[in-house]
Amino acid sequence: MDNYYGPGRNHLFVPGPVNIPEQVLRAMNRNNEDYRSPAIPAMTKVLLEDVKKIFKTITGTPFLIPTTGTGAWESALTNTLSPGDRIVSFLIGQFSLLWIDQMQRLNFNVDVIESDWGAGANLEVLGSKLAADTGHTIKAICIVHNETATGVTNNLAAVRKLLDHYQHPALFLVDGVSSICALDFRMDEWGVDVALTGSQKALSLPTGMGIVCASPKALEASKTSKSVRVFFDWKDYLKFYKMGTFWPYTPSIQLLYGLREALDLLFEEGLDNVIERHSRLAKATRLAVEAWGLKNCTQKEEWFSDTVTALQLLGCLAGVEMILKDVGYPVKLGSGVAAACAFLQNSIPMIPSRI
Repeated sequence: MDNYYGPGRNHLFVPGPVNIPEQVLRAMNRNNEDYRSPAIPAMTKVLLEDVKKIFKTITGTPFLIPTTGTGAWESALTNTLSPGDRIVSFLIGQFSLLWIDQMQRLNFNVDVIESDWGAGANLEVLGSKLAADTGHTIKAICIVHNETATGVTNNLAAVRKLLDHYQHPALFLVDGVSSICALDFRMDEWGVDVALTGSQKALSLPTGMGIVCASPKALEASKTSKSVRVFFDWKDYLKFYKMGTFWPYTPSIQLLYGLREALDLLFEEGLDNVIERHSRLAKATRLAVEAWGLKNCTQKEEWFSDTVTALQLLGCLAGVEMILKDVGYPVKLGSGVAAACAFLQNSIPMIPSRI
């Protein structure tokens, strides 16, 4: 038998994609529609304005591209840079490694700052490189805001502070795939030039939509970028924005309706409340980890992620026994579940149903 449809509802327990809320599933349960009809451009226009809110930008221009986070990476790079351009990027885990690999395969000159996995970006080295680069050969700083593989969150405000201190004009490109909509992200305040995320993470949608937001500085850079691009070319999207039809290529109608519902859910709870909820649940998770006697992969508290907690497991059997004990047998005082529950019961949830 090639496939098997299990009974009941599937619950996903991975760092991402995540489970999709029922409201979003229902919103996407519709037939295809003509994306050239008046209805879809009208909805798209409002979506583009509302998407700016999750990036916390007024000046940014968003693009809803039928792709994954990897495609969003490529869109950010090829629209703003030219082959041979020097990029400074941070290697801190698997996903930053993959983005660096993409940069190299696109023929950029990648200056890699490597840290131990579990540590954040080494900003002292970045400062040294910016100070030495009086000729401004560095064209972009690329950083993963939240490294899923190691549970590390980087300080974007500190990166912007360094760029401003050395009066360096390099573009600031940020992967926010596992942070935007769940962690504090301030595109305008932190001077981010290109930010990107994927539909399958904190937006709680199916995979298939890469969301890129570009600053005016990034849009200006795209006019002189010599990288080859077709499907990811912002120029095509901007042309159709001006025409009022918005789509140079066929979008996923179902994902657009899903995005509408997902944004409504976020705005109903309040984006700041959503971020606080993630912070509260993450703290509970870390308390459980501590009570289980396990070690957090993230080396310092300042780098703790509120969307992903990565652990160092010395023995797989111990992990299995831990799970079986907590879900299949009475929970003893001091176990991980007890520690997490005690914390959650003493902190009032924003929305009880989404504790």
